[in-house]
Amino acid sequence: MIQGIKRVTFSLLAVAAVGLPGAAQATGPQTFANRCSMCHQPSGAGLPGQFPRLNGRVAQIATSPEGRRYLAMVLLYGIYGPITVDDRKITGLMPGMGTMSDQDIADVLNHAVSLKKAAKPAAPFTAAEVAKVRAGGKQTAAQVAAERGRLAGKGLIPS
Repeated sequence: MIQGIKRVTFSLLAVAAVGLPGAAQATGPQTFANRCSMCHQPSGAGLPGQFPRLNGRVAQIATSPEGRRYLAMVLLYGIYGPITVDDRKITGLMPGMGTMSDQDIADVLNHAVSLKKAAKPAAPFTAAEVAKVRAGGKQTAAQVAAERGRLAGKGLIPS
């Protein structure tokens, strides 16, 4: 009887260590909570003047192909320099998170889009879409900021 209990316990521990299919995998909300919410807040509201608001903004930016590429670049390579969000200047640095998988980055972006929908719905981000941006070559955080400025000038990023 005790040997049977030990076998069952060992089997359960082995399954827990290896994991069931899909079990304990990070999801967009979990990854966002772990990696983004300290600065951007769980709701994506940000901290005015310190960390940009994401709710509503990401959904709006994600409606254009250039905006989607930019959002993937921000997560992959970070961004550095002054930006304007909600008519407030913010100067700072967001570190790149390029060590995350393409799927995790897509999941985080999809979660950020879901925080507040835009008038025009955005298609879901995919790992393949993020992989394409990654394959385009590494960017510096300052280059990502320059791309942001270019897109803001075209009206693709709200101020």
